[in-house]
Amino acid sequence: MGDAPVEGEGRPKPPASDMPGPGRARTLVATERVGKYYPVRGGFLSRSQKVVRAVDGVSIRVRRGETVGLVGESGCGKSTLGRVVLRLTPPTFGRIVFDGRDIGPLSASDLRPLRRKMQIIFQDPYSSLNPRMTVREIVGEAIQIHKLAKTRSDEDEMIVGLLRKVGLRPDVMDRYPHEFSGGQRQRIGIARALAVQPEFIVCDEPISALDVSIQAQIVNLLMDLQDELGVAFLFISHDLRVVRHVSHRVAVMYLGRIVEQGAVEQVYGAPLHPYTRALLGAVPTPDPEKKRLRIVLEGDAPSAIDPPEGCAFHPRCPRKLRGTCDKEAPPLAELVPETGHKVACWNPHTE
Repeated sequence: MGDAPVEGEGRPKPPASDMPGPGRARTLVATERVGKYYPVRGGFLSRSQKVVRAVDGVSIRVRRGETVGLVGESGCGKSTLGRVVLRLTPPTFGRIVFDGRDIGPLSASDLRPLRRKMQIIFQDPYSSLNPRMTVREIVGEAIQIHKLAKTRSDEDEMIVGLLRKVGLRPDVMDRYPHEFSGGQRQRIGIARALAVQPEFIVCDEPISALDVSIQAQIVNLLMDLQDELGVAFLFISHDLRVVRHVSHRVAVMYLGRIVEQGAVEQVYGAPLHPYTRALLGAVPTPDPEKKRLRIVLEGDAPSAIDPPEGCAFHPRCPRKLRGTCDKEAPPLAELVPETGHKVACWNPHTE
């Protein structure tokens, strides 16, 4: 293939190989054809009940110490998938496996011991922190719930360590969220997520509400914390440049389904799905003379209430095969075995 659509390289692989084969890093979190449907009320005289297919049969995995980027247009189901993985939102069907254990059937009480191993960093640092709580209370709440400190002194020592870890001074402990900038609030949110020493964190658009000048600081902080603590991330974002910078592997989502996934250098360097190419072609480049493959999509994404028959992308796809793409949904599969690069397309780019 020709030049890569986006410049720059992705992150080095984690210590254990990310490719299939002996010695690969152990899977920490996995979904198996998981779905989340929301019922929609019809009109007064309507007898049929429709559903919004927010997530529709997604299988994804995150290995220990790894960052998997999840990208796609707004409304494609990325955030819903993140919440389903954590069981913050119950799935409609499918399995969620954490460290070899199916957590889908677990009750709230059975889930509680696992909550400290799975955390989330929310998109909006202005609404995700309780304005009536001090930093000490916000960060220390989970420490108290899970009884991780024996005394108040031990708890304060843990909070001070967490604040320093995210780049905040200990003297902010008795201040309230409104006294901080957006970037500082997000650092508090990160400290809260780290308070219970999790193994897995969903980062749900963690920088989209921040000033551009602050975004790089938060991204670099997350990468440093991963290198230090070995925590795994599901990094949800619509910013493909950031995802390339932070991720080891990438999954591309369209209308509730994964249409392509693989290592960063595979998806960014040799994208197979027309939708992936369209997303990458829309990313600005500092070199206007660089030849780049652009695909202009026609129209908007179809409704998740009434998705098209066959491949959901076919109404906007310049490579659709009539009689095939509009009749049957393609499976997510490897074109070349043992590469880990999968695509759901009847007519993928292979040149």
